[in-house]
Amino acid sequence: MKKIIFLSLTLSFFISCDKKTEPFSNIEIKNNLNVDREFETVEVDISTYQLDEKSSFVILDENTNEEIISQVIDNNLDGKNDIIIFQPKIKANSSKKYLLTSKETTKDSVPVYCYSRFVPERTDDYAWENNRVAFRTYGPVAQKMVEDSIPGGTLSSGIDAWLKRVDYPIINKWYKKNTLDIGAYHKDSGEGLDNFHVGSSRGVGGIAAKVDTSFYFSKNFTSYKTITTGPVRTSFILTYVNWDANGKEISETKYISLDYGQNLTRYEIELDGTDTISVGLTLHKQDGKTSTNNNWISYWEPFDDSELGQGMVTTDAYFIDSEKYVTSKVDQSNYFANLRVIDGKVIYYAGFGWKKSNQFTTQKEWENYLKDFSKKINNPLKVL
Repeated sequence: MKKIIFLSLTLSFFISCDKKTEPFSNIEIKNNLNVDREFETVEVDISTYQLDEKSSFVILDENTNEEIISQVIDNNLDGKNDIIIFQPKIKANSSKKYLLTSKETTKDSVPVYCYSRFVPERTDDYAWENNRVAFRTYGPVAQKMVEDSIPGGTLSSGIDAWLKRVDYPIINKWYKKNTLDIGAYHKDSGEGLDNFHVGSSRGVGGIAAKVDTSFYFSKNFTSYKTITTGPVRTSFILTYVNWDANGKEISETKYISLDYGQNLTRYEIELDGTDTISVGLTLHKQDGKTSTNNNWISYWEPFDDSELGQGMVTTDAYFIDSEKYVTSKVDQSNYFANLRVIDGKVIYYAGFGWKKSNQFTTQKEWENYLKDFSKKINNPLKVL
C-alpha cells in the first residue's frame, strides 16, 4: 500500500443547508481549444474580500455544489492572502461555472502533494516536488565547500532532476534515508532515485547568457523564501549574486512554482543586464535526440536501464530559436532555447519525463506532451 505523507492544512468543508452564504463571486472558466483540459491551474483574486477568523474561502461547482480542491496563497508574503487557485475540468470548446464563497473553517489533514523546502541537513539544497516529478538546486554553503576544497560541495546553478515513480511525496523520506546511509537516494528501492548528473551543466532548465559564442551563468543561489505548499501548488523564490557575462553584469531572481499533475516547473525570472537568455537541457553523454517546434525544445536520451525526456516550453513572445552546444569541457554541453527578455523578465516551463515512471514510454509521447503543453499555455483558460 502506498504511504502518503500528510501535512496539516486548513480546509473548509460543506456548510449545512441552513447555513448557506452568498457567494463573493461567480466565476466562469472558458476553454477555447478543441481539446478537453484538466490539471491546469487558474487563479482568482481574493485580495479585496474580507473573512472573519472562523471562515475560509472555497470554490464550488455551480451546478453540483461540489467543493473543488483549492488553495489560498499569500503571494507577496505580507500576511494577507492574494489568490485562490484550483484546477477545473473543462470540455473542449466549452465553459463551466464556479462560485467563490466561504465556509466555516475546520482543521483537517490533506495530502500536500506540491511541496518544497530548504534542506540544511544535505548541505543547503532547495528541493521541490509534486505527484509526478521532483527537483533540487544548490545553495551558498555547497558553493563555499567547493571553493574551499572541502569534499561534498556542489558549485552549480543547474537544476537537478529526482526521478520519482510514485505519486506520493518522497523529498523528506529520501533525505532522511541519506542522512542514515550516505548516497542512499542514488539507489532505486522502488520509488525512484537520483541518478541525474548536473555538475556545472544547466541540468533541466537552468539559464545562461550567451555572449559571442560562449555561455555564462550564475553560481549557487544565495537566499530563498518559501511562499506556499499544498494540494495544488508549491512556490518559492531564489536569489543570486549578480554575475558576470564577459563584462556584462547580470542580476537574477527566480520565482519558481510547480503545480499538481504537471511534469514541468514554471520559472518566472527577473533579469537585468541582458536582452536575451538561454535555457539549457544538459546533453549528458550526447547520445540522445534533440527536437524543437515553434516554442519548445526536447532532449530524449538513453538513461541507465531506461530512457529520459527533458523539455522546455514557453510562449510565442519569448521564444527566439534553439541551438545544440557541444564542447569538450566537462558538463558544458547543453541544448539551449534562446529567449527574449521582455519588460525585465522571462517565463518558461522546464521538466522531464522518465520512462521507468510509466508516465511516458516513448520519445513521441514525450514530445506530444510538450506540444500539448505549448498549445495550452499559448491559449490559457479564460477566467470570466
